[in-house]
Amino acid sequence: MSPHGIGVLLVDDQQLFRRGMAMLVDSQPDLHVVGEAGDGAAAVTAAETAPDVVLMDIRMPGTDGIAGTAGILRDAAEAGRTPPRVIVLTTFDLDDAALRAIRAGASGFLLKDAEPEFLLAAIRAVHGGHAVVAPGAIGDLLAHVDARAGHPAPACRAADAGALDGLSPREREIFAAVAAGLSNAEIAAREFVSEATVKSHVGRILAKLALRDRVQVVLYAHDHGLLPRR
Repeated sequence: MSPHGIGVLLVDDQQLFRRGMAMLVDSQPDLHVVGEAGDGAAAVTAAETAPDVVLMDIRMPGTDGIAGTAGILRDAAEAGRTPPRVIVLTTFDLDDAALRAIRAGASGFLLKDAEPEFLLAAIRAVHGGHAVVAPGAIGDLLAHVDARAGHPAPACRAADAGALDGLSPREREIFAAVAAGLSNAEIAAREFVSEATVKSHVGRILAKLALRDRVQVVLYAHDHGLLPRR
């Protein structure tokens, strides 16, 4: 984060929408716009300014937001820069493209017509390492995509018994709770520990499984047949 606060890169093919977003972001004392781009390819170049957060439209002519997200994160890794957090913007909740963007490295998704206060809070939250959307919403999206594709529900597939071998019994419990969509406060109440303890456990789980954030925990659980039955 720069001395001026959280730097935000805006990516959308509609200039009028970008202008409105820029006015909203720049109206906040702790946020500022560091660049704009009209498609995913231009976003990769613009991200060389090392923004903290990228607001990325999914559907754009030319290079879309999925490829743009992947390119931004790949270039940051190759250059040794801290990768920005990417929030993809979509027009409806159960958007298959949003899931593809998350798999490409985005930290979550928001509806383009979200309330301004919610969008601003999301920028701050994702910059702080928190989920942009509730993990349960990612679970709903995964279930929707599985149903459309005719795939069996994760709970009906054989679970990968060795997926969590590196975790302690307590960490496995915390992992399952995060995958089920519980917040740190909810997990702390259920496990009779402090939120700080839960946060510490979650940090170790992410490190051991080489996952970036809580959204990635849900994807990992889905892909290994470990999601709780919905």
